[in-house]
Amino acid sequence: MSLWTSLEPASATVDAGSSTTVRLRVRNTGDVVDEYRFEPVGPLAPWTTVEPATLRLYPGTTGAVELRFAPPRSPDATAGPNPYAVRITPTEHPEAVTVPEGNLTITPFTEVRAELVPPTVKGRFRGRPQLAVDNIGNTPLTASIGGSDNGDQLSYDIHPGSVQIEPGRAAFVKATLKPRRIVWFGAKEQRPFTLSVLRSGVDPLPVEGTYVQRGFLPRWLATFFGVLTALAVTFVMLWIAYKPGVSTGATEKVAAGATLTPSASPSLSPPPPTAAATTPAAEPDSGDDGEDGGGGGDGGGPAATVTEKAPEDTAATAVRRLAEGDPGGRHVCYRAFVTGQGWQKPVCDGTMAGTVGSDAPIKALNIAVAGTGGSAANAFLHKDDSTDGKGQWSPSWTAVVADGEDNYVGSEEADDPYMLGFAVNVGTGQVCQTSRVHSFDWGEQGCAQQRPEFIFGGALENDRYLEAVKLTV
Repeated sequence: MSLWTSLEPASATVDAGSSTTVRLRVRNTGDVVDEYRFEPVGPLAPWTTVEPATLRLYPGTTGAVELRFAPPRSPDATAGPNPYAVRITPTEHPEAVTVPEGNLTITPFTEVRAELVPPTVKGRFRGRPQLAVDNIGNTPLTASIGGSDNGDQLSYDIHPGSVQIEPGRAAFVKATLKPRRIVWFGAKEQRPFTLSVLRSGVDPLPVEGTYVQRGFLPRWLATFFGVLTALAVTFVMLWIAYKPGVSTGATEKVAAGATLTPSASPSLSPPPPTAAATTPAAEPDSGDDGEDGGGGGDGGGPAATVTEKAPEDTAATAVRRLAEGDPGGRHVCYRAFVTGQGWQKPVCDGTMAGTVGSDAPIKALNIAVAGTGGSAANAFLHKDDSTDGKGQWSPSWTAVVADGEDNYVGSEEADDPYMLGFAVNVGTGQVCQTSRVHSFDWGEQGCAQQRPEFIFGGALENDRYLEAVKLTV
């Protein structure tokens, strides 16, 4: 080795959007004059400059260069310790490369941007805006969303109520606004509202919007009904006041020798039986005399009816119902096959499926999406003969299932293994999951962009199992 190096200091701290310098001292310990080239390497290389870029030293002499670090104020400058390195290549001995390493700590900063999409919504009974929350800081963001307006004229249904966003990522929060008073007649009424991003120890970030509430019926129709009612009342009053009296002077002439007989009263007998009641029921082809199950030996009981069994309520039927009421929205519905309980009712958009604390593993999941370009999934299963303490994946992913159709992973057969975890992806946008593993609390929410990315929920260890899940898109 013909080179000695020293970083002064070896560890430094810098604010994102600012800069700092570190001195690199170099000594030629060889016996010939040599020139050294300096090149930053590693994740911080794009934000690192070396001045000067080359240094020529005589044997036994020492020189120095300045390393200048200027990380941008953006999510790319990850907060916390970041290692860096400089490759030093001697001209005379290029094979004797030296790479001194140091550590640069970037201080954290938080910056949030929020936008209503669209800023103005219209409706008679509800409005459905979306709030886009962007984390443009360099640390993870945890926030909750609240709604308010002057006069408490609206109610707010916000989902999800809280979000966790990684640096450089965004989350979409769906809000449903419902007026507390219905406008039956008249013109539109504008109701300003505010959705606020709430963070601990920081002033709320308000985003203002407008809900335009339409009248249930147009104003001209209210006028028409008012005039019609007034005319009807006037007519009735006039009829009562001036109702003409009507009488007759005609008398019936009775023929000589005839007698008067009273007329017959109208019949009060019940109406004739319907065709169904008068037609005898057909006997079964087996020749049974109807002694045990005919409803009585005289055959006079009502005919039995057969009720068709209702179709199974799956994730696809649930998500199609949501899509009908929100044609342009993104939704995910799902249900769990729980050991000892069978299939649960489907739930949607972040509601829990499965159980908590009942020692009942999930064996299968049924997933269906709307507005995401379809879904695909795979199950991570318990392995009886595991030698490494891990489970095993199903042999292959499911095929991509279109929007509004059922996707199944796992198995409901009694002898098949239960699920330790699962993976799922979508064709557009992102999919997020929160899962609960037996004997552990809920994990943090994780998200993935459109395929080929996917998100995994659950555990890999063979001695655990999936207990409950929540999905959002």
